[in-house]
Amino acid sequence: MSEVKRVDLSIIIINFNTGSLVCDCLESLPCGAKRYSYRVIVVDNGSSDDSVALVRQRFPGVTVIENGRNLGFAAANNIALEQAESEYYLLLNSDTVMCEGTIDRVLDFMAQEEDCGFASPQLLNRDGSLQNTAANFPTLLTELSNKSLLRLFFPSKYYKKKLAAEAPLAVESLVGAALFVKEKMTGQVGFYDNGYFFFLEETDWCQRGLEQGWKSYLVPDAAIYHLQGQTAKQVPFAVRIEYWRSRYHYFKQRFSWWVFAVLVVGLLVKNTVNLLLNLLAAPFSVKSRHKFKLSLHIFKWHILGLPAGMGLSE
Repeated sequence: MSEVKRVDLSIIIINFNTGSLVCDCLESLPCGAKRYSYRVIVVDNGSSDDSVALVRQRFPGVTVIENGRNLGFAAANNIALEQAESEYYLLLNSDTVMCEGTIDRVLDFMAQEEDCGFASPQLLNRDGSLQNTAANFPTLLTELSNKSLLRLFFPSKYYKKKLAAEAPLAVESLVGAALFVKEKMTGQVGFYDNGYFFFLEETDWCQRGLEQGWKSYLVPDAAIYHLQGQTAKQVPFAVRIEYWRSRYHYFKQRFSWWVFAVLVVGLLVKNTVNLLLNLLAAPFSVKSRHKFKLSLHIFKWHILGLPAGMGLSE
């Protein structure tokens, strides 16, 4: 096996049946980096569309790893991270489009800030409006209360959904759509926790990094378009269950048994209340009917003992 040439940045993209999106993402990458060398790795999680053929045909310089089945976001990224040879990594969602100079600006900042383990450009919606880029670490308060009220009454603690920063800002954690990572940090902290199939893996990683002295920064003078939730829209019920599963894993890993027990009971009460309220409103609202079905699916998942087959994992 030939030795992989070391570059400044390894760009890792996980694909699962998003062939056209991946190609649009790959097409946009050159405008982001003019001064840094990079290698692109696309990891396919057992797609049934023509994703792999499209990538290989249109982008022969891209390294493609075929898993054969859906291993989840964390495990798929870890496979590529193990093979990457670079000072920095960029874990990039397939539904993103690079903006001019974004990679150069973020890497310039990370090189200057020794304690920067993670960084993200400002995420933008398709129309150019701000998208949520920073996130608080989950606690009982964030999960069992109303997050909008927390943001309203404690704005200095809880990040707005459309956080606007004028200069690089250290935050608790970053949304993982375009997550830049310093290799030196991974030598201390490691990679993603494979216990997360989809959701909260970047939150856990940022928290483990912070515990070792590595900060997460939003770099607002760099931006990237994120066509949010394109994969999730295909299977909304399975995605919702996977979020609950990841949240349970996060609390099991980080909190005592009684905190986890309070979380489960509290969330089930919230879900039951939402189920009943949306049932009452269902005859008058399409949105309420959809929310009722989601809540009912979560309720059924618990009754059946949290089976893996109802989520995204096989």
